[in-house]
Amino acid sequence: MRILTAVLAILIAVVFVGSAMAVSAGKTSEYAGGPMGKVVFDGKSHADKGLKCNDCHTKIFPMKKGTVKITMADMNAGKNCGECHNGTKAFKSSDAANCAKCHKK
Repeated sequence: MRILTAVLAILIAVVFVGSAMAVSAGKTSEYAGGPMGKVVFDGKSHADKGLKCNDCHTKIFPMKKGTVKITMADMNAGKNCGECHNGTKAFKSSDAANCAKCHKK
């Protein structure tokens, strides 16, 4: 019975840690963005478009922050954020007019 209780407690802890690492609808998360400035992910702007966390996590991104290296080349090739930011579903990541939507100096 102790082993079952311990396993259950660990499982619950893992679930809560994964949820705590996600960016909720009212929060932002910042990432190094190189010479263009930091990249700011805004959970609210995505939620306002009707997206839920699990639309991207874990389908496109793993739940653990920092496990995916995101590059503009990959995004422009339709990977990572580029799966939606392709000019059809959301603004196109390769359009220079859109840089400031994510990159903040």
